[in-house]
Amino acid sequence: MIKIIVPDLGDGIEKVEVAAWHAAVGVFVEKDADLVELVTDKASFNVPAPVGGILKRILFAVGQEAPVGSVLGEID
Repeated sequence: MIKIIVPDLGDGIEKVEVAAWHAAVGVFVEKDADLVELVTDKASFNVPAPVGGILKRILFAVGQEAPVGSVLGEID
């Protein structure tokens, strides 16, 4: 399993909000395709899939806050 991690965004940002998932659990995702949209108080951005594979788990739902460095989901 490959973990999808909330990246370090600098500027003292410690958490993000999950705005949207661009794939559902059980769906194949292409490497580098936009996977999840995250929002901070300063900007929104997409996190790409680190590998191609099946999205197996989503650990933070839309609207939930996730700390920087936490696992958002897993791809197998």
